[in-house]
Amino acid sequence: MTILCRRFLVSGRVQGVFYRSSTQQYARQLGLRGWVRNRRDGRVELLASGSEEKLDELEKWLEIGPEYAKVTNIKVITENQVDTPSTFEVFPTI
Repeated sequence: MTILCRRFLVSGRVQGVFYRSSTQQYARQLGLRGWVRNRRDGRVELLASGSEEKLDELEKWLEIGPEYAKVTNIKVITENQVDTPSTFEVFPTI
């Protein structure tokens, strides 16, 4: 299995609606590694690594997010393999 790495920048009403913790929970269910964090510009950023199939599943979930989120845009950037945590973590805001 080929391990891929993608960075996602999610825009909309994605802060203060449990987007990070919900993303962490879903990513862990998928068996992905990586992290998620709020950005001061109002977006949520995450870096995830795993199979293409699981990353595609995550991306579909990110488009909807938790109940009170309203996603307006997702920018997806394919990354070279980078070091990620051994699980999926919530990182501090940058």
